[in-house]
Amino acid sequence: MGGDHWRKIKLALGLNLCLTGNNSDYHSLPPSDAALLSQSTEFSSYAPPSDPKSFNRSSSKKIFCSICLTSMKPGNGQAIFTAECSHTFHFQCIASNVKYGNKICPVCRARWNDIPLQGPSKGSSLRSRSINRPIDDAVITFNHRMPPRSNSIRNLQVAEPVTYDDDEPLEYKADSSGRIVPTVYHDRRKTIIQTFTEFSTLPRSSQVNTFSVLLNLKAPSSHSWQHNNGSQFLNMAQRSRAPVDLVTVLDTSGSMAGTKLALLKRAMGFVIQNLGLNDRLAIISFSSTARRIFPLRRMSESGKQQALQAVNSLVASGGTNIAEGLRKGSKIMEERREKNPIASIILLSDGQDTYTVNNSMTSNSPNYELLLPISVRTGESLGFKIPVHTFGFGADHDPAAMHMISEISGGTFSFVETEAVIQDAFAQCIGGLLSVVVKDLHVKVDCIHPAVHISSMKVGSYPKSVSSDQRLGNIDVGNLYADEEKDFLISINIPREASDNETCLLKVRCVYSDPVTGEPVNAEDGEVRILRTDIHVKQEVSIEVDRQRNRIQAAEAMTQASATAESGDMAGAVAILENIRRIISNSASAKSHDRLCISLDAELKEMQERMTSRNIYEATGRAYILSGLSSHSWQRATARGDSSDLSSLVQSYQTPSMFEMVSRSQAASLSSSSSQRPLLPVWSFGSKSRTG
Repeated sequence: MGGDHWRKIKLALGLNLCLTGNNSDYHSLPPSDAALLSQSTEFSSYAPPSDPKSFNRSSSKKIFCSICLTSMKPGNGQAIFTAECSHTFHFQCIASNVKYGNKICPVCRARWNDIPLQGPSKGSSLRSRSINRPIDDAVITFNHRMPPRSNSIRNLQVAEPVTYDDDEPLEYKADSSGRIVPTVYHDRRKTIIQTFTEFSTLPRSSQVNTFSVLLNLKAPSSHSWQHNNGSQFLNMAQRSRAPVDLVTVLDTSGSMAGTKLALLKRAMGFVIQNLGLNDRLAIISFSSTARRIFPLRRMSESGKQQALQAVNSLVASGGTNIAEGLRKGSKIMEERREKNPIASIILLSDGQDTYTVNNSMTSNSPNYELLLPISVRTGESLGFKIPVHTFGFGADHDPAAMHMISEISGGTFSFVETEAVIQDAFAQCIGGLLSVVVKDLHVKVDCIHPAVHISSMKVGSYPKSVSSDQRLGNIDVGNLYADEEKDFLISINIPREASDNETCLLKVRCVYSDPVTGEPVNAEDGEVRILRTDIHVKQEVSIEVDRQRNRIQAAEAMTQASATAESGDMAGAVAILENIRRIISNSASAKSHDRLCISLDAELKEMQERMTSRNIYEATGRAYILSGLSSHSWQRATARGDSSDLSSLVQSYQTPSMFEMVSRSQAASLSSSSSQRPLLPVWSFGSKSRTG
């Protein structure tokens, strides 16, 4: 195809115009560009015929409806609608799309003057047709209902209610005692608590002012990821876990037009597919204003169909009003009549808030807290904490705002640097949310020996408190995903021991609720003790303690380097990271080839490379570092840079359920064979030492 013709196609796409050309032109496009024009690109691979002239628009193997992603072969019992831009769809699919107020072509984004008719016509009847798809499609099988026809065009965009109390009721059964619980097959294994002391013995005559004790918590495993080889086990897994209320707040500003919006729709299709029958989903879209395009509904077969239609109605235009989107998202959570045990908000944006933050600036530093409603801020409302997991899309988003929103609410911040991995990033997040096995976990640390006191607790961003007499410590951990581990480093003093052979230091216990049954659970590790001897013996530091100390020091160095870079001293920021890399490399755990230390070094090196200049730092470095800090502060996986690659060294805190969901996402993606990534065993950052 000639260069002039190709330039015309690009210009037409940029101006949101519909372009028609001969079939040979279409199949002369590179695969990546042809995919943008294809009516079936969101969930099928691009495979042009060997002979472009043989392409036939009526062929069921070549033409698909871009909404339901199935064949549009004439004569198969479904009406076909051809728009004025010449693109074709199943009539019932595009009619459902128009119902949500969308009058723009999902393929070329041309604005239509004539839309499918809505309403019953004489002799028409509602019919339901099951659409069959391969199991590994990115959207689950739905039943589509034939919409009624009408002799007049009506605008069916429904006005939003004043109060969002129209959530679909939960379908749980009552047990013999009258309590409302889901139907489950549940494993009541408890959270495991382990403790490690910095040294195993100390001389009786020694008095130590700063002595480290490591607390390791590991959540129970989940049925969901132990048995995943058949639909029977998958159905059992969905019934045996805690159901989720999920609100997605999606940026549909003008900058999301084109590939970004198409990939977002595909990612949302994957999320919808993997939600269970008892999970509920609501969707908020925001640009200059925010709109609830889908209320909180159960993800039944019909619920998934309606959710997908709502997602397909998304159109990019306008500015970026993050605050309004979050306000409506939290409003859904606050005003829902019934509540699933687990609740979360997912926020995605590719831009900077141009309404709330910029308009309220009284100094050079913006107040990002204004973006987040008070109701979802940790510690500012009694019993109401909804984590907001934020996703910064591309190089133009505001990482400082997204990081602040996640930190205040108790969520995580992921940096989606490459557009193509947005689905993997979502998959990792919901892989965790759909595997919660511990709810509202509180850790209590009591000093046993009367002379022992707590001097500090290194717990990242988790809320903590120490009593005034320094004898009691509390950590509010919240929810744990299946197989998830948390490590907290407690610093205490060690007194001299006159005659005893050991000193009792601490007692650790935790209290939480089972998210499925709601029953309280208690777990404890017993007493933390240290042996006392009469002689001085040189000891090696505990590898478990040393490796977690390296992690904490690395996170502190990241924070310091970030602040230094913000002041404009890029060389100083790089030097800070180089110094901590040197310290870690000389540690006992690094010398034993501990994989956590290897991963930390790889992460710190990547951060250095993204700080080599101010331009590079502002383009990707700031977001990469803040996403890394979010991951380490919560000890929870985030997507950033190459971390979506399952072969990457930067795989912090990824649980088996997250790994499985990302693997499922990649299996359903449209990546070409050259970009397929190998699946490697996930590395945990738990306390057990792993050496290569």
